[in-house]
Amino acid sequence: MNQAGVNEKYKVSPFYVFFLLHSMQTGLGVLNFQRDLAKATGTDGWISILLAGLIVHILIWLIYKIFSIVPGDIISANNHAFGKRIGNIFSLLFILYFFALGMTVIIGYINVIHVWMFEEIPSWAFALVFLILIYYIISGGFRTITGIAFLTVIVSYWLLIVPLYGFKYADFTSFLPVFDHTLSEIMKGTRSTSLSMLGFEMILMFYPFIKNPETSKKYAHGGALTTTLLLLLLYFVSTVFYSQKQLVLTLWPTLSLTSVIEFPFIQRFEYITVSWWAIVIIPNMVIPLWAASRGAKRLFNVQQKYPLWVMSIIILLVSIFFFDIDSLYVLNKIINPYSVGFIVLYLPLLFVLISIKKSRKRL
Repeated sequence: MNQAGVNEKYKVSPFYVFFLLHSMQTGLGVLNFQRDLAKATGTDGWISILLAGLIVHILIWLIYKIFSIVPGDIISANNHAFGKRIGNIFSLLFILYFFALGMTVIIGYINVIHVWMFEEIPSWAFALVFLILIYYIISGGFRTITGIAFLTVIVSYWLLIVPLYGFKYADFTSFLPVFDHTLSEIMKGTRSTSLSMLGFEMILMFYPFIKNPETSKKYAHGGALTTTLLLLLLYFVSTVFYSQKQLVLTLWPTLSLTSVIEFPFIQRFEYITVSWWAIVIIPNMVIPLWAASRGAKRLFNVQQKYPLWVMSIIILLVSIFFFDIDSLYVLNKIINPYSVGFIVLYLPLLFVLISIKKSRKRL
């Protein structure tokens, strides 16, 4: 037993951090990030993606610097920086954030299924199936979660056929002009890509589950870089495939792109994409709810299954009584600015406080 009370047999190799981070970032946002980005920055959206990627790399570096001073997880770091009482309040905010992120992904994907495939089936039925699967995976422990993340990345990259096929109908003049937007518009675009780039902050909870965690930094950066390159590819294809007016009006640009793919034996390729995305998006559902329930276990000293049950019931009730497009829109409007502002501002503050405490001890 060591950092945050994690037994060595439950840990995973540093190499798997690449898959944990990349699978967490590649989810719901990949399907529709182009629309909001096009509204803010048009053909200069690639600059916003690069800037968002740079910010993510800086924040990953900060996370590893924090844990080089205070080994453990975010709860250990909060308690070290603020004391137990105030630290627990910040830790509770992180738990609520992880839970809200997981719920947003589940409800968002159910909405995709409703729009593209099964409009008549009630949302709670899908939510129940996903929650049973999530509980089963989390019950298997963190090594099982890591295995799922690894598998989803490996089996999902055949979907790159979608953007590559889109080049067949590309009009490359649609990518012009470049450098045609103000800095404030670029920054607004950077914020609009936040849901697609979120997921790296899960390191705050699973850091103690990595063997020799300090050596996993390069894999974390590698995962974030791969996500950035994937978003750049998808945005470039979307920009040259659609006109700017079409891109702004298309709700799910990545999925709409798949509708042009036809094979003699498959007429509706988007059905395959939506169905296969259930595999891609599983880590996006599992890892945040694992992080939230793990945090609750650490904070309230209870078995992890109890907070997981409570969270599952809340998500099921939301899907029964509050599920509609407006609710999803409100949820996204809350989680995006909250998460970006909270993570971007809080992590540097935490690092500064911990560094000050460390320098005082030296004196």
